[in-house]
Amino acid sequence: MAAEPVDLILTADAVLTVDAAGTVVEAGAVAIRAGVIVGVGPAVDLLARFVAGEVLESPGCVIAPGWVNTHTHLAMNLFRGAADDVTLEVFLERMIGAEMRTLSAETVSIGARAGIAECLAGGTTTALDMYWFPRASRAVAAKAGFRLLNGPIFMGNQDPEGRDFAGMLAEARAILADNRAETPDEDLWVMPHSAYLLDRGQLESIRALADDVGARVHTHASESHGEVAMATQVNGDRPVAVLDQAGLLTAQTVLAHAVHLTDGEIHRIAASGAAVAHCPISNLKLGCGIARVPELLAADAAVALGTDGAASAGALDMFAAVRMAALLHKGTTNDPTMISAERAVRLGTVDGARAVGLADVGTIEAGMQADLQVVRVATLNAQPTRDPWSALVYAATATDVRHTVARGRIVLRDRVLQTIDEDTALRELSEAAAR
Repeated sequence: MAAEPVDLILTADAVLTVDAAGTVVEAGAVAIRAGVIVGVGPAVDLLARFVAGEVLESPGCVIAPGWVNTHTHLAMNLFRGAADDVTLEVFLERMIGAEMRTLSAETVSIGARAGIAECLAGGTTTALDMYWFPRASRAVAAKAGFRLLNGPIFMGNQDPEGRDFAGMLAEARAILADNRAETPDEDLWVMPHSAYLLDRGQLESIRALADDVGARVHTHASESHGEVAMATQVNGDRPVAVLDQAGLLTAQTVLAHAVHLTDGEIHRIAASGAAVAHCPISNLKLGCGIARVPELLAADAAVALGTDGAASAGALDMFAAVRMAALLHKGTTNDPTMISAERAVRLGTVDGARAVGLADVGTIEAGMQADLQVVRVATLNAQPTRDPWSALVYAATATDVRHTVARGRIVLRDRVLQTIDEDTALRELSEAAAR
């Protein structure tokens, strides 16, 4: 039988499929055609079955799905280091003021380009991004081959271009119409910032917009004690209750952080089908606390991982977020079996994909989108690699990513970005941040 043509075959010491059975293929390979995985198995079998335009061999590496970052503010890297070692409330005061004074489509493009470069270099292929000037970020992502999920953001009564809330709603409809035209097969998103910077009427208006266009919702919830107090002051109740009453707590919703939850709120979130984007590094750095992830998982709530923005987390590093999620909750529960290495990888891949509504991303199986990272484990920090799950979570770092493939396209090859010029991105980011 003649070999089938494919575009690309990747080979490595192991393939972590992250399928339902947790299959690991030793001496494995992945075959890709037209951006879709068409074969997974032992390299010797796939090399006999397929003839490839390119065979990319990676001895000493493991292949895993690309990370899915379910909560970030990519272009906030423009303000990295501008508000460290302060509370969330002080951080927000500094950030919001700076954003309103300085942001433009041009500066967001610059920040997004550098942020996406950082993501791709660290094995992240998808991000749910909440930031101003979403058209600018989408244009950069499309050129870079990065899967960016975003939409209009709502924060208080003014945006960086001086629109009031009514103006933001009108602009949001235009942005959503453009997004639908550009990517008709992707879900739309609306981004109400929070239940403390928006009042109940505004939240209900955003819910009506989401219902009208069929959009998913991404919002902050219960990140700190101060946020809970502010939401109660503005809207008369705790954030989860306010969002629920406004119709914004549904299976189409991603709640960023969800640190300070009552038992009742945990069960309400689980019953609603909303997903929690756990951002452990940002939560620790801002002194917000530790999310009740073990209790959320025990209640069968959907949980995924995010980095938050580089201004609050320091970096857009999903390796760090995955490792912290695995370690932190062992410490809080005194249970070393809590969030195993395999479960941590799932939180950062397939669970993230499902949280943002992607059914064909997050695992390495035939028919899935070819979003992959090839991670070197033949290193001083990871050898001997007795368990590839453990090597990926407890030993590897973002700089161990050798290749990244997004929708079947090699976007990082041998640590060199292929779709973004790293030197230019760094220079422009530095210049824009200085301005």
